[in-house]
Amino acid sequence: MFDDVRKIAGLAWPVLIGQLAIIAFGVIDTAMVGRFSATDLAALGLGSSIYISVYIGLTGILTALQPIAGQLYGAARYEEIGEEVRQALWLALALAALGFLVLYFPHPLLQLARAPEALRERTVSYLQILAFGLPASLAFRVYSSLTNAVGQPRLVMILQIGALMLKVPLNLLLIFGKLGMPALGGPGAALASILINWTLAVVGMVVLTKLDVFQPFAIFRHFCWPVWRRQAAQLKLGVPMGLSYLIEVTSYTFMALFIARFGTTTLAGHQIAGNIGAVLYMTPLSIGIATSTLVAQALGAHRYEAARTLARHGIAMAVAIACGYGVIVLALRPVIIAGYTPNAQVLQAAMPLVLIVAFYHLCDALQITSAFVLRAYRVAVVPTLIYAIALWGVGLGGGYALGFDLGGWVPESLTGARGFWLANTASLLIAGVGLALYLRSISTRIGAGRHSG
Repeated sequence: MFDDVRKIAGLAWPVLIGQLAIIAFGVIDTAMVGRFSATDLAALGLGSSIYISVYIGLTGILTALQPIAGQLYGAARYEEIGEEVRQALWLALALAALGFLVLYFPHPLLQLARAPEALRERTVSYLQILAFGLPASLAFRVYSSLTNAVGQPRLVMILQIGALMLKVPLNLLLIFGKLGMPALGGPGAALASILINWTLAVVGMVVLTKLDVFQPFAIFRHFCWPVWRRQAAQLKLGVPMGLSYLIEVTSYTFMALFIARFGTTTLAGHQIAGNIGAVLYMTPLSIGIATSTLVAQALGAHRYEAARTLARHGIAMAVAIACGYGVIVLALRPVIIAGYTPNAQVLQAAMPLVLIVAFYHLCDALQITSAFVLRAYRVAVVPTLIYAIALWGVGLGGGYALGFDLGGWVPESLTGARGFWLANTASLLIAGVGLALYLRSISTRIGAGRHSG
């Protein structure tokens, strides 16, 4: 077991640092644009919610390359990896065209938000700039999926840390108009992001051509047109994966929209709890990605029992660390919340929600690691159905019933934001148990030599 934990940890820590760097991007944009103007900050928030939904849905599809390449790597079928990467880049180009249209013409989505004219104009400018960076973002996702698949996550981490170091000076230059540049506000943050995204994409492609670890794949040694058979295989796995990411994002987004009806103080408490949960989430996410890589490689090498053992140890590792995080959150709850706000009313609103977060995170760790291991087995349709039923049905539906006391029977202690958080925790528990049981069934069938279907 300790040998497996060591292998998983060795792949997980670079992923964790890279994920924290990505979170820092959003924090930096929010802090710096907030100092420019309130309108630009609101446009950033509205534009980011639209962009993230598009970005996560499309990059989720391209993440299918990771289990596919991981299994091929374990089977030592190296030239096929190169072919899959070329096909993934073609797929990224097609998805970028689709996403570009949504981002460059966001007016129907903004009409749903009923935003004031000034806010709408700044949001459109923000999104139209980001549209030109989407192809680079998707190309970099292909790069990161491949490097994770072959056990080289540090190659992603190094570039993400470098990008973070560029973000602050570029933001200063473009948001506030330093060195003779015009002050662009929120759109300046978007321009800084696309410059960084294109730099990451170009550097990533160069790395694929230069480093020895990628030479056996012969990725760019010859040109090829899209091959429908391989495109279809990636889409068959990628579309449900992208949809599952969207379900996670939208379930949380709608929870925030509903909680906003309870007032700004309650919403502020919810934001604190949500931010704590998001930071904690990065650890099981990283363990899930690392475990998925090792399981996919073991499956490719037909080491089915090793794959099952790695999966079990990875999930146990994530859950154990989540228990430790939960104890820390429970013990330091007042101190952690006080670090976010000096407002006594907001602190009071956040206290019960952060209490729930300690248990919410444990369920989150179980579901995310189980989901990633199932993707290593190239299984995604049933997990997506489990997500939809649990997160949309129990989480949002149950949260709405509790939060707004639809039946008139809900105790006051379970209404409001607490009702939504409790229902969301229950939904993650159901998803986690469902995914873990389904993984057990799939791994047993694969191990017995039968087709998974």
